[in-house]
Amino acid sequence: MHTDDEFDFDVTVVGGGPAGLTSALYTTRLGLDTLVVNRGGGRAAMMRDTHNVIGVGEETSGNEFLQMAREQVESYGADYVRGFVEDAAPLGDDPADGFRVDTGDDEYTTRRLVLATGFSDERPEPPLPRTGMGLHYCLHCDAYMFVDESVYVMGTGDSAAYVAMIMLNFTDEVDILTRGEEPTWSDDTAEMVENHPVDVIHEDITGMSKDDDGWLESFEFEDGTVREYKGGFPMYGSNYQADLADALGLDREDSGEVAVDDHGRTSVEGVYAVGDLTPGHNQIPVAMGEGAKCGIAIHMDLRAFPRSTDDIAELGPVSASDVPAISPDLMATAVAHEGHAAGPRAAAEDVEGEAPADD
Repeated sequence: MHTDDEFDFDVTVVGGGPAGLTSALYTTRLGLDTLVVNRGGGRAAMMRDTHNVIGVGEETSGNEFLQMAREQVESYGADYVRGFVEDAAPLGDDPADGFRVDTGDDEYTTRRLVLATGFSDERPEPPLPRTGMGLHYCLHCDAYMFVDESVYVMGTGDSAAYVAMIMLNFTDEVDILTRGEEPTWSDDTAEMVENHPVDVIHEDITGMSKDDDGWLESFEFEDGTVREYKGGFPMYGSNYQADLADALGLDREDSGEVAVDDHGRTSVEGVYAVGDLTPGHNQIPVAMGEGAKCGIAIHMDLRAFPRSTDDIAELGPVSASDVPAISPDLMATAVAHEGHAAGPRAAAEDVEGEAPADD
């Protein structure tokens, strides 16, 4: 069995999106040596603007948001590696033995593993507008943009029909574009569509026009008709980035997500999953909340103190030499950080406040 100092890290997070970075933020600030391995890209990185994240304005792009988050996590002492995790596996039969993480170039051992690998959206065939300029993947993020505008929804299944009907809450001009395919939605959904003011356009798209800024203006269809749209939503499903989850034997839901409890624990002890890889709303604030709960749960699982009565009976009382349990590197970073009670900010407040009395 490994001892704590035999591990390279307490926690390794695979994925550098909002969920993964928030997990790393919490584990690092709660005294656990943390590594983030991120291959780059992802759904959040595709955002032209940031919506629904309180305190973050529309002018912030996804890449800017993620860069600020990464810098914040690193400032607290987490390690960040740009790379692709090719394999992850237990080091032994006991979860306490930890895990091996292989990036191809390097190999790390870790006590706990967090998967935040997300999913990618299925894209329809072109012609298509640019993502974020008429092509959008999140109704809850972007419906506000299309209040009182003409909107399309692409797809043939129940999800496409439901999104189209939901958009009637925001605008009275909604079309479903089946792109030449027959609808596959249920009879119940078909009856609902027939009783809502939604047009179903069966002809495929043959061309499109954009305005001078690159935003979608209209689609041209096989029958020669042209319909104007400000934007819309393709609904063709999701590809979960779950190769590592499958290699580790994690249970998955019928719909493809990794099954987790309310704190991100998976069916394999010591492995957690957060964000778009798990069930729930695919929203940045939701992902951040999942990351926070996961980070706190890992802290509670791994923290050295309080030592239980059983452990006291086995190991003896906690001595002064046992504390604190934080690693020397994290301790040095914390003490020097501007957020520390004795850090630069506190020193600045001392300067601005009342001068100390003379001896």
